[in-house]
Amino acid sequence: MASNKIVVIDDSRVIRMRVKEMLPPGNFDVLEAKDGLEGLNLIRQERPNLIMLDFLLPKLSGWEVYQQIQQNAELQKIPLVVMSGRKEEVVEKIPEPFEYFEFIPKPFEQKDLIGAIKTAMVKSKLPRQGGATAAPVTPQVAAMTTGVGTTSSDLQALNGKIAAMQADIERLKQQMAQVMAVLARK
Repeated sequence: MASNKIVVIDDSRVIRMRVKEMLPPGNFDVLEAKDGLEGLNLIRQERPNLIMLDFLLPKLSGWEVYQQIQQNAELQKIPLVVMSGRKEEVVEKIPEPFEYFEFIPKPFEQKDLIGAIKTAMVKSKLPRQGGATAAPVTPQVAAMTTGVGTTSSDLQALNGKIAAMQADIERLKQQMAQVMAVLARK
């Protein structure tokens, strides 16, 4: 039985199969949904370790699924990769930079998918404005992106790097606010 669940929500069977084929071999259970409503129900029932979400979906759009995820403190802890062939439609609803999820444009290659998953895992750990923090990624999911088993010391090192990155992000946010203030005055 697979211990890591990945929900892939896309109305294109080809994309769902492509994502499944691109994932590194391992102990994964890939659950597929062809529309937003089916996908949201899967997320709520299965509590996956990763969500791959198309933005343009029937029944319930990717935007609506995203909003539902963000309203639930438990669901927002799950690493999220948003996929779309039209980035402008994503940016129209959610301005960049994307803080809590990773975006991957369609079509994509395996290295891009793996990179997006890694980044989504880091972003899911960032503290939220409401104070909720992400649950730790299981060693199996962490190993998925490295291709090797992950030890406790590896996880501690990664957590240290994440903390340093979070501090860098906060400094960059402050610098960006200062730049925006200067530009607003001009």
